[in-house]
Amino acid sequence: MDNALAVSSGEKSMEMLTEMLIQASVLRVSAAKTGAEARSFVLRADATDFELCVINTPLGDEFGDALARDIAANSTSEVILLVKSEIFEDVSAKAGEHGILTVSKPINKALFWNAVKMAQAAHRRLQIVRRENKRLQQKIEDIRVIDRAKCMLIAYLSMSEPEAHKYIERQAMDTRVTRRAVAEDILKTYES
Repeated sequence: MDNALAVSSGEKSMEMLTEMLIQASVLRVSAAKTGAEARSFVLRADATDFELCVINTPLGDEFGDALARDIAANSTSEVILLVKSEIFEDVSAKAGEHGILTVSKPINKALFWNAVKMAQAAHRRLQIVRRENKRLQQKIEDIRVIDRAKCMLIAYLSMSEPEAHKYIERQAMDTRVTRRAVAEDILKTYES
């Protein structure tokens, strides 16, 4: 992972988290001491895209579970929540519903590293799904534009649907541009 955010109110625990994240091959670790500071890091529009946020509960201004849910819901970051062993079961059950990994304190380094590795794998898989989703969204938009252009050809040039389809494909091959570019030109011509 390239970027991580460690959120902890204590200096000593912050140093420990930062050290463990660096040992787990995280290249850059940013630090926040409060939930408000962490939100400003993660949720602002120009924020560095943190791939991982580790929240050591409790924080000075809140417990940290609401922060974890906010980050999980409003960013692309994977979230690990560190909680005391006495409340681990309750918090873990609720956090798991939001895709948040929970680790019990005191922290076992091997368990923590496993959680970081699981978060890395989940983040990579999510990125693949997002890229595929973006590609499919673009394909749907291309089809919509092409279909609108076909309707224009049918309405203004009295072509049949197969003729309009062939016309757009032929123009795209002849001019060596995409079918969408041809369709956009058709729409510019007939919609103005």
